Amino acid sequence: MLDLIGGGVLGSLLGGAFRLAPEVLKWLDRKSERDHEYAMFDRQCQLEAQRGAQRMQEIGAQREAAIDAGAMDALQAAIKQQTEMTKAARGWVASLSASVRPVVTYWILGIWSFVHIWFAWQSWLAGMPPAEVFKLAMSADFAALLAGTLNYWFLDRTLQRRGLA
Repeated sequence: MLDLIGGGVLGSLLGGAFRLAPEVLKWLDRKSERDHEYAMFDRQCQLEAQRGAQRMQEIGAQREAAIDAGAMDALQAAIKQQTEMTKAARGWVASLSASVRPVVTYWILGIWSFVHIWFAWQSWLAGMPPAEVFKLAMSADFAALLAGTLNYWFLDRTLQRRGLA
């Protein structure tokens, strides 16, 4: 009798387990599918966020380029207008107009140089070694001002003579 009960119960349990096994496997498969879909969705969201950020950078670069182009056009128009005005003025007015930029350049360089020399002199009188005074006087700002001025007055003329400016 024990064999009958054990065999029947055991068979029922095994039959139930084998019927339940496919459902458990389906459930595990669905869970892994959902995890995979979630991971793919997360990666797609990250990709779209990166694309959006890149597009915003492109738009910003295009805007800056348009602003720069507009500023250059305005500068060229101002120079052209000033040139036409100077040609029309003739005489001492044309000479005065042509001398404004050089005079302003000399004035700025003169004041800047005077201040540098005065501070260097005062530093030297206070006992600072000449090498240190020179390093302080030749700052990056002064070098940039000097280089910009030399480029404007000499390189610009050289490029104009060669037809490159």
